[in-house]
Amino acid sequence: MQITTPISQAVIDSLKIYDQITLTGIIYAGRDAVLPKIVRLYEQNKLAEAGLDLRGTVVLHTAVSVAGIGPTSSNKLEIEGSIPLLSKAGVKIHLGKGSLSQDTVRSLQEHGSVFAVTPPTTALFNAKMRRHRVAAYPEEGIEAFHELEVVEFPAIVAIAHGQSIFKESEA
Repeated sequence: MQITTPISQAVIDSLKIYDQITLTGIIYAGRDAVLPKIVRLYEQNKLAEAGLDLRGTVVLHTAVSVAGIGPTSSNKLEIEGSIPLLSKAGVKIHLGKGSLSQDTVRSLQEHGSVFAVTPPTTALFNAKMRRHRVAAYPEEGIEAFHELEVVEFPAIVAIAHGQSIFKESEA
């Protein structure tokens, strides 16, 4: 399924686990160092002041460097801990790798968001990225919050509407 950002709730509602999707448009990238800072901006109602509108967006759990982009483990405390509030702030798809806790699965469902996994193929991702810029916290270097423009960026829906491919595989 082709998905273009910003993403409507109707698109999210139509997704099922195992759906193969491609994303085109603006997405954000961040990981351990910066996602808690983005959450604090949201909690302080300062996203707009920082030039960020997360409604209908995607957050890819990665750093951005000249070597490329590739997902990091989404179940790291700082990353997984950011998912509930970033979903509440309007993020519709969280992209990363690994399983998430049942609390996070429930939070995704509550806020109408999903989690998708990406294949660990840095070269492919680089080919799908048209441009990038630091959107917030440049002092974090490659772990700053980046805005990326992507074309047909691949992912597989891993958690949607309270269901998880990880839970099924662990049964």
